[in-house]
Amino acid sequence: MRTELRKDSLSFIESIVMGIAGSAPAYTIAATTAALIGTAGVLAPGSLLIFAIPMLGIALAYKLLNQRMPNAGAAYEWTSKLFGRLTGFLSGWALLVASLVFMVTGSMPIATSTLDYVAPHLTNNVVATTSVATLWFLAIALVLITGIKLTSKLQMIMSTIELIILGAVGIAAYIHIGVHGATNAFSWSWFGFDYTPSVFAESALVVIFFYWGWDVTSNLSEETKKAEKNAGNGGFGSVFVTITFYVAFTLAALFLFSVKDASGLSDNIVYNIAMASGLGRTGGLLASIAVILSSIATLETTMLQFSRTLFAMGRDGGLTRYLGVVDPRTQTPVRAMYVLIGLGVATLWASSFMPSISTIINDSVNAIGIQVAYYYGLAGMAAAWLMRDSFRVSWLRGLAFSAFPGLSGIFLFVMAGYAVTTFGLITNLVGVGGLVIGLVFFRSQKKDTSSPAQPVYVPE
Repeated sequence: MRTELRKDSLSFIESIVMGIAGSAPAYTIAATTAALIGTAGVLAPGSLLIFAIPMLGIALAYKLLNQRMPNAGAAYEWTSKLFGRLTGFLSGWALLVASLVFMVTGSMPIATSTLDYVAPHLTNNVVATTSVATLWFLAIALVLITGIKLTSKLQMIMSTIELIILGAVGIAAYIHIGVHGATNAFSWSWFGFDYTPSVFAESALVVIFFYWGWDVTSNLSEETKKAEKNAGNGGFGSVFVTITFYVAFTLAALFLFSVKDASGLSDNIVYNIAMASGLGRTGGLLASIAVILSSIATLETTMLQFSRTLFAMGRDGGLTRYLGVVDPRTQTPVRAMYVLIGLGVATLWASSFMPSISTIINDSVNAIGIQVAYYYGLAGMAAAWLMRDSFRVSWLRGLAFSAFPGLSGIFLFVMAGYAVTTFGLITNLVGVGGLVIGLVFFRSQKKDTSSPAQPVYVPE
């Protein structure tokens, strides 16, 4: 049985594009800006910069770990090697749960944007939206099954169009603001620290969701040229691109709408910004195209993360070895994709019992934030431990390569732990309960070595 993915399929540029697509600027702005403003108010732009600091620490951790141990399992594999099988399993499990929940959060904006074209009166109908989301979900899954080369080519096209449209809408918004004035006058206090403890922690988790997804570049390391260098650098570089777009559009939302109005635009705030900027129905529909393309792109990368992590866990014996096999023709983990399709469709329709699209998105963002904070935090701690000898070279190097990732990981742990005490039952059941359920599937026995496994780069 074949256990190797297609090597040298992605270039450095493709890796950066995958990282940007994973964070999905247009989708994230459309679906999550309202939630952030609803949580942090006018402090939303500042929170994107404040919490970008620990996110850069985690991105650095991924870069350093990927240099030593490139692996499709990424955080799962690194944490297993450095902190033991149980810790590593739960790291991988957290990514699987977060990705599965995102199947709902990521599919909804595609569906609502599609309905904007064909049936605008149905955009708030949960059943109609779920039906359209399911069709998109299945179409994307079929593309991924065909192979990484086709997936990458489509990502390059979609992300380029997305960023062009997003840039045009942003420019139009600021021209409109300059000519007609702002609803909320700008204040440097927006970048201050006037948070309550609960708002600080909740804002941190929402921002984690904003930036989440760039780490797909490490899950694709076995399929990337010069993986030790390009996969980690691709993810690290993409974070800076997304910071620019997120801050610019969050500021635009506060300039164009009241805090109350902006926090209620959770279906597609990019469309609303385009309309408010005087671009009319045509501009709004172009904005919807950007959101659709971004949503497709980030669903693809999320499915890639899910399937590669599930594949790696199966290949190593963390889960059934049935999952650790690739199709000999496409060299993709097709069996893992079949599991993904079944679970994804079931989760989408389970979400249809929730009362509104807004409720689905807001609860999903918070739950995903808990999961991501956990496995990102472990990656930060793993890098800190792996790079601890860098203090012998110099204190500056030690602070940068060991302390910074480690402190970033600790910060995420603390924020997630505190935020859990403030969330509702559904969010905690998905966020914390989803992680605990993983213990049921954990295999404590040693790995089965009867079938070949992918060689792992052991740190020196």
